[in-house]
Amino acid sequence: MRELGLPFARPGRSALTLAAVVLGVTTVTFATGLATTMDRFGTAGRDAYQVTVYVGAFKDGKEIRPRHDDPELHSLLRALPDAREVTARADVEVRVAGSGETVWLEARRGDRPRLDSVLTAGRWTRHAGEIVAGSAFLRENALRVGDRLRLEKGGRGERVLVVGEFMESNARLVVADRATFTAPAPKEKPIAYHVTLREGADPAAYARAARAADAGLSPTVQGSDTVTQTIIGSATALTLMLAVVASLGVFNTVVLNTQDRRRDLGMLKSIGMTPRQVTVMTVTSMAVLGALGSLLGIPLGIVVHHLVVPRMADAVDITLPSYMTDVWHAPALTGLALAGLAIAVLGAFVPARRAARLTIAEVLHNE
Repeated sequence: MRELGLPFARPGRSALTLAAVVLGVTTVTFATGLATTMDRFGTAGRDAYQVTVYVGAFKDGKEIRPRHDDPELHSLLRALPDAREVTARADVEVRVAGSGETVWLEARRGDRPRLDSVLTAGRWTRHAGEIVAGSAFLRENALRVGDRLRLEKGGRGERVLVVGEFMESNARLVVADRATFTAPAPKEKPIAYHVTLREGADPAAYARAARAADAGLSPTVQGSDTVTQTIIGSATALTLMLAVVASLGVFNTVVLNTQDRRRDLGMLKSIGMTPRQVTVMTVTSMAVLGALGSLLGIPLGIVVHHLVVPRMADAVDITLPSYMTDVWHAPALTGLALAGLAIAVLGAFVPARRAARLTIAEVLHNE
């Protein structure tokens, strides 16, 4: 147990090393949480469909309209190979009564009209006269769930109740069911169909089949979220850099400690301590600092995550669902608990092996 107290023989040096380990663990914890949040943010709503089929196409500068009408298009897209769900989407620009502001009223009809993964408060629409509004729209208009407003287009209108809030940075978007949508805009037709494919299906193949079925359609395949991937990649790179810096701090401390204790190491080897035992003793002494670093760094990383992520969302006028911010669970915390130990062991191993290879003759010669 004597090796566990070795770091405290040089309290100033050990404090600096501990600070480096705590910084490394804090960064690893924050970056892990940020990556999880961004991954969930990037995939929210995107798993609802893989292909979007827009109504209308252009060729040689001329618009081509579909040969089929709305019900026929819905059935056609549903009947194509590998289609599992088809949801029609219609949009119309309406005016908010009492203000000069216009918003886009969106309606979905079909297999998946709800997008529960982006809901941040309240519930999705269940009856006519209800809407779900984006975070930015509610903030800009000083509204909240439970408030009422009137949406108008021409001489028609509908008084609606805000029953839910969803994650959306577009301040001009609200979502309603089809009945609420047709009240101000009874003649508007769907502009796109979102298609969910069977597991393992090729989205590009489905897009080609939809285009071949009707030349007046413009299918697009859901692309990857490059912004989210960039943020996750940057956070990972920063984490690795700071973890290396923390390991170098441990490396420096072990080099100095072994230099100070060369005579002690020589005496221990003279009475039979093997190089492996010297390595284990030296690395174990740094593992104490690694454990303390995890104990302090993990809570700090969680606090930083809870402070930074909501402010990132506020900067773009959105509210995140709770499952995007509540990312800390037992498996993740267990893995993070090993981060401090990993940093300490990696930093201590090389100088510990170097110290273990010292011969008694070298020590006596230096004395």
